[in-house]
Amino acid sequence: MAFDRLIEKIVEKQNPTVAGLDPKLDYIPSYIKEEAFAKYGKTLEGAAEALLVYNKGLIDALCDVVPAIKPQAAYYEMYGWQGVKTLAETIRYAQSKGMFVITDGKRNDIGSTMEAYATAHLGTTDVEGEKIDAFGSDALTVNGYLGTDGIAPLLDICKKGDKGIFVLVKTSNPSSGELQNLELEGSETVYHRMGKMCEEWGEELPSKYGYSGVGAVVGATYPEQLKELREQLKTTFFLVPGYGAQGGGANDVKYAFDENGIGAIINSSRGIMCAWKKEGCDERDYAQAALREAIRMRDDIKSVVGEMKL
Repeated sequence: MAFDRLIEKIVEKQNPTVAGLDPKLDYIPSYIKEEAFAKYGKTLEGAAEALLVYNKGLIDALCDVVPAIKPQAAYYEMYGWQGVKTLAETIRYAQSKGMFVITDGKRNDIGSTMEAYATAHLGTTDVEGEKIDAFGSDALTVNGYLGTDGIAPLLDICKKGDKGIFVLVKTSNPSSGELQNLELEGSETVYHRMGKMCEEWGEELPSKYGYSGVGAVVGATYPEQLKELREQLKTTFFLVPGYGAQGGGANDVKYAFDENGIGAIINSSRGIMCAWKKEGCDERDYAQAALREAIRMRDDIKSVVGEMKL
């Protein structure tokens, strides 16, 4: 399954991290924006062009060290169809460089609507007999709070296309506990129940390394819950946001991994994308600054996790 491929890339690079590509014009060096606006004007086309050039520079710098990227769809949708085109081109470019792509869309619906989301992001669209990838990501983040009706349409497409999903279980935001920490019968919390459902859904997408094609989003900002869930969810691969800009560190994310140093991938978005600003280096060195931060992050996590092995 898809997460087998991701795990193999993690072990090959000895790096369990994913670079979140959530670009805003404020993050982009001025010389890139000036060239894009000179070509297209200060328009959505110009903005989308700047995002694409910026992303390609980051991907070129990171692809030999970082196994995956995670573009958040909203950062592209805010620039209209032109931005959505940049999202599609970013996905294809990253895959051409050998990177695994997780689209962060947090999609949630039921029936034919969820099937349409799944087809768009993970499957192939039928154009009168011609099968075409619309976006073609390797995995998609989804919201499971509509229950099985919202997940079942994804599972069949994941089976056919060797794709995976990450279901929101215990998110990294401060108010996540307002709902996710509520207790159900027997003192079980909502997030524990959602985690168990991931295990059940994952039975339909088994893999050779023991982690199913149904993963879970579990935030680094709640290390105790991260530890609990890793102990309970033996076949669920974790996507862990909250490292870096949101306050999580290596000692927080270490609980996401199993005894072989696998079982999770840790996300950093602003920390990598905006490393050039934090360093105060020349803006034309933005991609190498991102690489330096990615290497620092890799080494930080590996110092507490150890070697990753199959």
